[in-house]
Formats: sequence, structure tokens, C-alpha cells
Amino acid sequence: MDKEVPELVTATNIATARAQVSPAAKTVPCLARQPIATADERVMGYELLFRESADENRFTAGGDAATATAIDTLNVLGVDVVCDGRLAFLNCTQQMLLKGYAALLPPDRIVVEIQPNVPADEDTVEACQRLKAAKYTIALDNFVPFDPREALIPYADIIKIDIRKVPFDESAALVEQYGSPQCRMLALKVQTRKEFLEAKKIGFTLFQGFFLSRPERMQARRIPGNQATCLRLLEAISKPELDFTEIEELIKHEPALCYRLLRHVSSPLLGPSRPVVSVRHALDLLGEREPVGWLRMTTSLIMEQNQCSDLFLSSSVRGRFCELIASKLNHDKSDLFLLGMLSGMDALLELPIGVVIEGLALDPDTEAELLRTKSSDETLLSSIRALVLARETGDWGQVTAQGKKLNLSLPFINRTYNEATTWAQQLA
Repeated sequence: MDKEVPELVTATNIATARAQVSPAAKTVPCLARQPIATADERVMGYELLFRESADENRFTAGGDAATATAIDTLNVLGVDVVCDGRLAFLNCTQQMLLKGYAALLPPDRIVVEIQPNVPADEDTVEACQRLKAAKYTIALDNFVPFDPREALIPYADIIKIDIRKVPFDESAALVEQYGSPQCRMLALKVQTRKEFLEAKKIGFTLFQGFFLSRPERMQARRIPGNQATCLRLLEAISKPELDFTEIEELIKHEPALCYRLLRHVSSPLLGPSRPVVSVRHALDLLGEREPVGWLRMTTSLIMEQNQCSDLFLSSSVRGRFCELIASKLNHDKSDLFLLGMLSGMDALLELPIGVVIEGLALDPDTEAELLRTKSSDETLLSSIRALVLARETGDWGQVTAQGKKLNLSLPFINRTYNEATTWAQQLA
């Protein structure tokens, strides 16, 4: 008589069942970047552009959706990965400016571009003052003679002029009036070498346009978010007394947020002196009150995206399962939740795992395991990872084999995995 095989409860099954009643997926927005060069034609940064779907031919830079998508991509992948270690020029509407979303990104990597339709009112001036106090670089986009944003000139580090709209004699006058070592002048829409040389001759020191390069498409995917978890998290951080245990638990339910948190605390802005070993450690690195502002803005961005997917649930289950079996193992260097959660992030982002974890301040053993090949020597973490993958796919031979190596019984493994799946399903 054949042995009864334990029921295979997986995040994929749950998500597949839910997808049968879910609305059609939204189109996936695309990003592109266009280089900005110095007078010696060296790239010093990239302006991030946006389009609604892969079917559109025209990229744009403005609008709340464009800014939110750009910020989210930079949050997920890191500015250095998206922009090859150079500056990211990020267009901001007034709403995005006033909400302070730029604070999600490191000031030494970002140029905040204020669009032509942003009024130079008291609120905008105060927002610029906050940005300057935090050492962000500010650019005035598409500046023209008698520009209504004149009151923002004292805060501008870069002024961008469209040389196809503003004749060269008027452009030269603007360069003469506003250009200085503290305020660089950038020529937009430079299409030919002749225009590049003429712009350089009248005093422009930065250049952008098809002469240098057409926009380059970015191949990165959003991490879908979980609306219910985000709402509960917003409620949790609105309480007069923060319960960091509750906040940590909610973040663990949300791989999209957990990954962004790891990316943020690993940035040069915070520069952790030692590896980040847990979600709670990452929260502690943000400081006592900083988590509220960061979580509120990041959660709001995530909620604008599509609902969670089977890969999202799988990532949550992996993290929780690894966390639950940790008490039975001789491992106290780092939280095994991060190993499980990150092990599926390459599939979520459709990027190599090396790119996904580049720049993250992970425990060396965790990083090595995520990057390891099948031919590498077996370790405790490799056995844990092999176990969770085998249980996820229902490979009971491997589950039994890896369980023996870790001294974990099959009933315990199955019970713990089902518990992890139920935990991930609670807020899905």
C-alpha cells in the first residue's frame, strides 16, 4: 500500500485560485533613461523618462505616475544600479514635491527637477528650502525668459533650457544672467554636433538630447504590493505609541516593502557599519521616528501598483518557513527570514540575483548562499534553501533528504510549511 503523500499547500495554488476572480492585470509601465553629459561629453547623470506601456512609442518625464514609477524603480534596484553610479534626474510635480517623496532617495544621487507648471508659491518655496537643507540638488526644467518660477532661482543648482524653444540669442542671455559655478546651465534638445558646439560656445556646461543618445529602455519589473497589508501598516504607524513588533510583523507580510527597506538602509545615506541581519535591525537603523515618514511614503507608492501575485506569496511563504524552522537549527548569525524572502526576489524582478542583492548590506553567509551555484560546497544555509524549494515544489524525496541533514522530521516540515502558507495568506 502506497504511503499517503501530505497535501501540497502552496502559495501558487492560493494565488491561482484567487486569479480566477481577479480583474485583468494592468499594463506594465516602462522606464527609460537619457544621458546628460558635460562639455567634454562625459555622462554625469540620466534623466528618467516614463511611458504607460510597452506598446507606446513616446516617453515622457512628467506627471505623478511618472515620478512615482521612477522613485519606485530607484527604490527597488538602487540608484547606482539604474544609473550606473551617476546622478538620477527625477521630474517632480508639485504634489510629489510637497509630499516629500524625494526623501525616499539619497540626496547625493538625486537631482530633483521642478517642472514648468509648478507654481512658485509659498508651499513650493518651503519644499525647496527643505530639499536644500537636506542637501538635495534642484534643477528648474524648461526654463524660459520671464519664467514664473523666478522666485525659485536662489534654490536652483541647475537650470535647463530647451534650445529648440528658446532661440540661441535669448538662451545666451539667460546663461549670462543665471549661470555661475553654483548654478550650471543645461542645454536641452541638443540634436546635432553643430548645436552642441554652439550651446557650449555661449556658456552651457551640461547637455541633453539625441545628439548624445536617445532614451534607453530600462528592463525592470515592479514588485506587486498587497493592499490589505499596506492599509494595516498605515494604521499601525499612525498610532501615538509605535509598536515595532507589530510593524515588523506587517513588513514581513509584504516582500515589496521588506526589499525596499533593505535597499534603503543599505544606501550611502545611512551606510550601516555592519550587515543587516533582520527586519527589526533594518527598522532600528532608520531611527526612532524616521520609520513613520519613510514607511508612509513607501507604502503609498506600493498601493498604487497591482495586486500581489503568486511569486509575491511564494516569497512570503519562503521567508516565514525559514524563520519558523530557525529555532530547531544551530544558526544565530542572521534572521533566516531574509534568506527565504530574498531567494525568490530574482523571479519577482526578472533580474539576476546578483543584480537584485547588489549593494544590500547582508550577512556574508546569506549573500554567499543567494549567489552560490549548485557545484558549491554544501552548507547549513544551502540545506535550508534546498529544503524550502523542495517543499514548495512537492519534491518529497528531496524534502526527506534535506530534512535528515537538518534533523527535521517530515511531519514537522509539513506542519511548519502549512503554517507559513496560512500566515502569508492572512493578509493576501
